[in-house]
Amino acid sequence: MVRLFPTILTLAATLVLAGCGDDSTTNTPTGPTPVAVTETFSGTLNPNGGITHSFVVQQAGNVTATLTIVTPEGMTIGLSLGTWNGQACQIILANDNAVQGNSVVGTATTLGNFCARVYDVGKLTGLADYEMSVTHF
Repeated sequence: MVRLFPTILTLAATLVLAGCGDDSTTNTPTGPTPVAVTETFSGTLNPNGGITHSFVVQQAGNVTATLTIVTPEGMTIGLSLGTWNGQACQIILANDNAVQGNSVVGTATTLGNFCARVYDVGKLTGLADYEMSVTHF
């Protein structure tokens, strides 16, 4: 029996130490991969006028509004991004000298209602057709 005691003690110590491990790898949960959404808006802008388009951002990230078409070609109009309160667009970023191909880029730090706006900056002498793409998450 005296010889059995050291064997039992060794076996018990081995089992205790086997249960103590170093789990240095952590499984940090990750959120879903953001998926970019592109919305296209178009219309006809009147002299001294402005048109607002609202959209909903589902995840924080970059927001880009790009004038893809402006006719007559070479026409300068205003392009802006802002927050939408249901009635008005609170402008955050603006380019008052936008032409076809120009963009306004911002970052949405939270999800919510946003808006993109095109407007005459005093240079329209007639109607101007436009198309704008807005990319967000």
